[in-house]
Order: sequence, then structure tokens, then C-alpha cells
Amino acid sequence: MTAVIEVSGLTRHYGKVKAVQDVSFQVEEGSICGLLGRNGAGKTTVMRLITGQAFASAGNIRVFGENPVENAEVLARTCFVRESQIYPDSFRGKHVLRAAAHLFPNWDADYAARLVDEFRVPLDRRMKKMSRGQRSAVGVIVGLASRAELTLLDEPYAGLDAVARQLFYDHLLADYSENPRTIILSTHLIDEASKLLNHVLVVDGGELLIDAEAEDLRGTAVTLVGGHSAVEQFAAGRETLGWDSVGGISSVTLTGLSDADKAAALAAGLELAPVSLQQLIVSRTRGTIQPEEATS
Repeated sequence: MTAVIEVSGLTRHYGKVKAVQDVSFQVEEGSICGLLGRNGAGKTTVMRLITGQAFASAGNIRVFGENPVENAEVLARTCFVRESQIYPDSFRGKHVLRAAAHLFPNWDADYAARLVDEFRVPLDRRMKKMSRGQRSAVGVIVGLASRAELTLLDEPYAGLDAVARQLFYDHLLADYSENPRTIILSTHLIDEASKLLNHVLVVDGGELLIDAEAEDLRGTAVTLVGGHSAVEQFAAGRETLGWDSVGGISSVTLTGLSDADKAAALAAGLELAPVSLQQLIVSRTRGTIQPEEATS
């Protein structure tokens, strides 16, 4: 596989604020990569650095093998849509799509028109007069119909209702299947988007916490439920991602368990429950919780 994005030692400071700190990763061609993390974790900064909209304090970025900063050839192959996209005051929805047709060589006007109908976007309305959901719909239409080789979506669908978000997910998968490209999807709606992802990057406090294939990541943790003493005894000395207790019943989320470990847990009378991608990432980004913290 060819790496579309190569990031090495990427750092971005705003004064004393360390927005991104010594981050290194690659995004392979044709992947749908989730860039995940809490609000303020550094996701948007990473995307702005990749698209040349911010300068790195240190480190290197290569997009299609080149530095993206002020690089017209790289940027012509890239579409970056943000939830907080700002448009000129006079712009109406139709102006946004008209501009997109000039910016993106692979723009599909017929597909864009179908999406406008499905998302019910009032193209004659000024962007600043549209609802948040309507502005979000314009953003996802640009992201999908651009057919850019590299598409970065920084939660532009966050303003959509549940029905419209599912419509977006369905279109993303269907169009990606017919027109493969590399997609980076930033979202806090992890459970909703998890089935779309084949690779996951998790940033926390500006640092890269997880860089893994989504399928591998899903099998790395398990939650054990049972009596407090049995759970505490089994969890002793193991890597604990989360702990909760109600009365005499406790649950603990552990990582790195072998099949033999799971069999031993069952033999000890504990119940095993799968951990969703969202649960895993929440556990990893809030830190290890010890039994005494959970019960205090």
C-alpha cells in the first residue's frame, strides 16, 4: 500500500499551548481513517496542518509525497470540509456548489444535485440564514461530490439529525465503494461511525494515543462483571481501562487478555462482555481508573 499522508514528529504550539506534540503516523491510500478524540484533543489542528492551513512548529508532513504548504498541486487533490466552515456573507447554497465545481477536478454535478434533493437543501437561501443542519448538509455534499483523492471531514455532519447522518453514512460507503479514495473522518460520534472505519487514530492532549487497524482495536479489550472481590482479584496486576461498582457488583474493562485469561475469568464465575470502539476510546482517553476511585 502507498501512504497518502506521512507525518513525522509533528508538533504545533500556540504560545505555551501544546496543540499537537510529536505526532507520527501514516494514512494509507484507499483507507477510511477515523481521527478520534475528545474536544480540544488536537484533531482539527492535525487536519489544518495536513492541508497546509497551519504551519508546524516542528516535524514533517508529506501529502502525496510533497509538502502541502502553498502547494497548489497537492491542494487540488484534497478536499477539507469543517463543521465550522465560514462562507462570504453574500454566499447562497448554490454559490458554494458552483465554487466547488471550479475547485475540484473530479466534481460530480449530477451526484451533487441528487444529494441536494435527498438532504433537502434550500440552495437559494443565504448560507448565514440556513439552519445548522442545512449548512452541515451543504458541507457533506461538497465532501462527497468533490470525489477528491484525499477527503478530510472535520465533523461537518455534526449538525445533521439522526436520519440525515445515516443518509450521509450510507452515501459515504456506497460512493467510496464505487469511487475509492482516501478519507479522514473526525468525529465524536464514534459508535455511529465505527462501522465505516478501517483504521483509527486517537489523539489526546495533543499526543497520539492509538494508531491501529479498527478490526484489531475492537478485540483488544473486554469488560468483566461479577462480585466485587472476584473482579478485584482477577484484575490485580492487569492493565485496567475502566472500573465501576454498584453495591456488591463490579465491572472492570481490561486489555491484553488471552483466550486462556478469558477462560479463567469464566471459570471464576465472571461474565464477559464485548467493548465497543467508543467504550474503548472513552476508557483510554480518561485514564486508568482504580477500584478505590470508582467506589469512593
